[in-house]
Amino acid sequence: MIDIAREAFSLAGIDVEYVNMSWARALQQARDGYIDAVVGALPGDAPDFVFPDAATGYSTIALYTHPDNDWQYGGIESLSELTLLAINGYAYSPVLNRYIERHQDDPERVWILSGPAPLSRAIELLHQQRSDVFPEDRYVMNWQLQQEGDTESLRMAAVIHESPIYVAFSPVGRDSTQLATLLSEGARALQRSGRVSEILARYGVSWSD
Repeated sequence: MIDIAREAFSLAGIDVEYVNMSWARALQQARDGYIDAVVGALPGDAPDFVFPDAATGYSTIALYTHPDNDWQYGGIESLSELTLLAINGYAYSPVLNRYIERHQDDPERVWILSGPAPLSRAIELLHQQRSDVFPEDRYVMNWQLQQEGDTESLRMAAVIHESPIYVAFSPVGRDSTQLATLLSEGARALQRSGRVSEILARYGVSWSD
């Protein structure tokens, strides 16, 4: 998504600076006007933000467990006897978001992770069997496990939600509406030219996956 945003904005002569920070901090920084946008947002993450017309990606949220764990997802209540990891400020699905909000003060039910590298921490906790299940975008998790050289180290137990995802712009930014429009126009131009497919291919995915 960052690669697509860089090239889409370059068509309008705009440079993109990407800064890695925790998701909750990124949302607050944008709300305070210190940064222009966040990458990988669902409308449920930031309903007050300015969203472009065109999505810049597509998210498939899955539940992951240790490979020795044979638990099967049978609806939200099937999580009740497990410890669920969740990243602070993330939106996963409407149903799971409500579950996390309901139990976020009970660490036996929901364990909230923060910081700049919560995905690596979540994978480590699952490997150590210190927690039971973790929701993550399927493409993000596949990429992370490939980088670690062990794509079989976790089990994908279920896919629970699919949704377009966006670069979302600060609700207080004076240029947010214009930037959202420029991103949509640029992304569509890259899609028509075939450039989006070339970018995605570097990561082993396609727009239709």
